[in-house]
Order: sequence, then structure tokens, then C-alpha cells
Amino acid sequence: MANKEQKQKFVSNSTESIRMFRAGWMEALSKVHFSAPLVIYLPLIALCLWRSEGGLLNIAGWFLAGLFIWTLTEYVLHRFLFHWIPPGKWGERLHFVWHGVHHDYPNDRLRLVMPPSVSIPLAIIFFAFFRALVGYPHVYPFFAGFLLGYLCYDLMHYAIHHLRWNHPFWQRIKQHHMLHHYQYNNRGFGVSNPFWDYVFNTTFNLSRKKTDS
Repeated sequence: MANKEQKQKFVSNSTESIRMFRAGWMEALSKVHFSAPLVIYLPLIALCLWRSEGGLLNIAGWFLAGLFIWTLTEYVLHRFLFHWIPPGKWGERLHFVWHGVHHDYPNDRLRLVMPPSVSIPLAIIFFAFFRALVGYPHVYPFFAGFLLGYLCYDLMHYAIHHLRWNHPFWQRIKQHHMLHHYQYNNRGFGVSNPFWDYVFNTTFNLSRKKTDS
């Protein structure tokens, strides 16, 4: 049930996850260094801003709109796609490939950011959709903001799992994601921020959990 809290079945502390594909080239495409999104998408963000037209306030407004829409996209994808398990054994296999492997092997450094084999086709689809939705030339600053949001999500996800967080704000972000991983995987779908979890009532009552423990 969607509203029923579920505990994880299996979590490995290994720094590597199991092999997912027999074909070597497919296995290679499923792994990526955390810096790859920066190399690919920072130049694309710069290109979109360079192609933007209009006044500075207009460009900034569309940029912030794209950034905001990313936060909702992140939540929706994580909640309704990544945690969706299609029926049958093939459905379980697909779920494991696109997200289950991360929950089973959360410390695998090469499967923490989205591989370009997935992110590039998705970026093309999103750009085409936004081009039809907001039109030219607004799509360029809008998409630049959207891509920046994606980069923040990917890099924060890596940092949450592999870096120490000293500031209370960032510690709370990390705690939010760790609760999603290690206690209840049907809550806490926001990774870069918990805003939409509060909006859709899928966040955690952290004060109550501390009291209960």
C-alpha cells in the first residue's frame, strides 16, 4: 500500500554493487563517476544562458521557474517512477535496474549519479516538452534552471552518501535521506530538499522518532 510504511528488505555495506548486465558495454554504461554530470551539463547550462533573450529580470525569472520545476520533477520521478515496481519478475528486474540496486547497495560510488546513458535521453525529452510548453526563447533560461536543479540533486545525492556534514541544515537534509534509505522507503522522496514531502505529507516526524528511540 502506498501509505503503509515499509522497511527495507536488504541493504549491503559494500562499496560496490553486484553486476547488473551480462554484456560488458551495458554494465559499463550503468556506472559513472560523480563528476560526469558536471562535465556534460555545465557547458549546456552556459549555452542555454548564452542563447537566452530578453532583459535580465526576465531571464532570471524563467531560470528560477525552471529550478523550481526541477524540485517537483525530482520528487515525482523518485516517488512514482523510481519506487514503482511493475508486475511480474520482469517488473522486479526493471525496478532493480533503475533504482532498487541503489537501495540495496547505497555505498556504491559509481551508481549514485544518473549515468549519461539515461540522463542525456531524458534531457532531450524534457527539452522538447518544455520547448512546446513555454516556447522560444523562454525555454533556454528555463531549461538552464532545470538543469542546474538536476546537477544540485545529483551532486547532493553523492555528497549525502559519501561526505561528512557539519552544518545543522545539511545534517537535516542528510538525515531526511537516510531515513528514506534505512527505515521507510515510502517517505522522504525529496533528495536535494524536503519541500514537496511537506506539501504531499510524505515527510518524517523527526522529533517523534527521536522520542520513540
